[in-house]
Amino acid sequence: MYERDVLAGNWRRPLKGRIPQVPAELDLVVEDADGGFCGAVVACDKEAVTLEDRFGRRRVFPLDPAAFLLEGEVVTLVRPSSPGPRGPGRSASGSVAVEGLRARVARESRIYVEGVHDAALVEKIWGHDLRVEGVVVEYLEGVDHLPGIAAEFGPGPGRRLGVLVDHLVAGSKESRIAAQVASPHVLVVGHPFVDVWQAVKPAVLGIPAWPSVPRGLPWKEGVVAALGWALEPADAWRRILGSVTTYADLEPELLGPVEELIDFVTAPGEDR
Repeated sequence: MYERDVLAGNWRRPLKGRIPQVPAELDLVVEDADGGFCGAVVACDKEAVTLEDRFGRRRVFPLDPAAFLLEGEVVTLVRPSSPGPRGPGRSASGSVAVEGLRARVARESRIYVEGVHDAALVEKIWGHDLRVEGVVVEYLEGVDHLPGIAAEFGPGPGRRLGVLVDHLVAGSKESRIAAQVASPHVLVVGHPFVDVWQAVKPAVLGIPAWPSVPRGLPWKEGVVAALGWALEPADAWRRILGSVTTYADLEPELLGPVEELIDFVTAPGEDR
């Protein structure tokens, strides 16, 4: 009765020639045919597409044939050949960009980061979002100053303090200092890296990994020397920062904490 065995071969995915190819335009909503993850396209290159679901979770999928469902139909996503008509633009953080933005009057709540490099990286990726929300970012000039800054700031209802700390791991000096400012109106989060430089993915800089620096040596100077860069640390940082364009260039261990801080200081009822 049948010309061929319908269960032979890869029966879940029809023959390639019968499957429509759909450009992975920004904000196109599709579903992963295998795992059921559903989200909007937020980024696409020649090999993979990034989807974001309604909870803000993101996953990266290869552009395999017949890998997605669009309105219930199996499709193959392809990289758009030209910009063409597009949905709302995206900021460097992946959020929907607000056109014609005028910065909101600053909230009383604040976000503090450890140093000027941390502040520059946060501004480059989340600057648009922070201006939309009216959040000012300042820096501690070292985590040792946190207790004094917190006391002077006076956190309270409508005046929250969010802090991003380098190398916030159990048992560290940073974790002990963070415990001193514990409060319902203070959130201290961190990343495991020795310095925020390490939050930039090595591949972005064309290196296989961040080098290990022996204890007792200045970390930034040790990194520059190990990489063979004939640069001062300040110039090396400008090179690193200049290589970063979107959230995809950063490690998840930094992305999550920064997003958590923004949510904390902009929570409903915390306007002023």
